[in-house]
Amino acid sequence: MAKLTKKQKEAQSKIEKGKVYTVAEASALIKEVSNESFDASVDLAVRLNVDPRKANQMVRGVVTLPHGTGKDVKVLALVTPDKEEEAKNAGADYVGLDEYLDKIKGGWTDVDVIITMPSVMGKLGPLGRVLGPRGLMPNPKTGTVTMDIAKAVSDVKAGKIDFKVDKTGIVHAGIGKVSFNSDKIAGNARELLTTLVKLKPQAAKGVYIKSIHMSSTMGPGLAIDTKRFTEQ
Repeated sequence: MAKLTKKQKEAQSKIEKGKVYTVAEASALIKEVSNESFDASVDLAVRLNVDPRKANQMVRGVVTLPHGTGKDVKVLALVTPDKEEEAKNAGADYVGLDEYLDKIKGGWTDVDVIITMPSVMGKLGPLGRVLGPRGLMPNPKTGTVTMDIAKAVSDVKAGKIDFKVDKTGIVHAGIGKVSFNSDKIAGNARELLTTLVKLKPQAAKGVYIKSIHMSSTMGPGLAIDTKRFTEQ
């Protein structure tokens, strides 16, 4: 096991062993225990009491974080010529169609989100092996396949993220940056957690949210009191 650095030991010393924190407490403490030289991301890992292998227990959705992600999201709009101006005006970083499809076929995936139109989805099918594993395949359920290209681009740029429970039953999501003030971190965390509660599948029995942990990039995790949050 690798030895902890002086900074890591100092960070660990600020965390009470066995304590579960409120969202507000964790959001303030996460800023103190992050000691990276860069503006680290703040992430939530939420373990759900669901079986993702069963379709009626799959949890997937979108949420617009009230304070944004703090990340400059690169958006590719794969649209027909009549929609290009709309996408550009909304702030898409890359706009086009065939030339970008060719680039993706060649392995280019230097974007965070791809937005497209229903009529274009047929062309994206063959690229599933490239886009799928990277979570880049557009999906009507997440609002990335739409005729309202301008709104879709604007929403993503403003802090709209999509999430999906993984095969182990955990939802991972970035909710901001350590440079955010604690109120903004807490606000984004609550928005995601509230959305997850609303998405509880009817087939899920017993305690739905088993655990919540907040962490920063390469930093220690903070356990959050699930009961306290869901009762608020």
